[in-house]
Amino acid sequence: MKTCPSILLSDPSTLFFVFQIIMKQLVDAAIDLQEKHIFHRDIKTENLLIETGMKLPRVRVIDFGLSCFSEEDDVYSTFYGTDVPPEWASRQEYKAGPTTVFQIGMVLFYMRKKVSFRPGMTFVKLNETKWLSKNGKDFFKACICEDPDTRFTLDQLKHHRWLR
Repeated sequence: MKTCPSILLSDPSTLFFVFQIIMKQLVDAAIDLQEKHIFHRDIKTENLLIETGMKLPRVRVIDFGLSCFSEEDDVYSTFYGTDVPPEWASRQEYKAGPTTVFQIGMVLFYMRKKVSFRPGMTFVKLNETKWLSKNGKDFFKACICEDPDTRFTLDQLKHHRWLR
């Protein structure tokens, strides 16, 4: 396995490798929460601590102030969080799994673009992913798919070729 000392985090040649490590750990953390029936509701860059003192960065999810216990089929009709999934705009409801996957995609977007998703920002704009490899683009698009019923699950993200 490659190593990435914290001093290289600003090096463009290693930055995508670091993104992959962070995203893999974030997906693993989201799966762990899901298995414990915890819906974080607000996965975003501000709610991630990234420890860089080791050979590889280590992700920690923080701020569970909006979280709740959740079962797989629970449907929510009041939105809590920052990044609103597209199903909220179209259906006025959302579920934990697809929303978490969408928010993971937004974390990747923010890490690279350093901008916030704003109301009125189109998915065409979000899909302009010239900054990722082909597999990275596929991962990103699987996360932000507008239809929550066809959006990847956390397990599908875990096994995505970009994270291998």
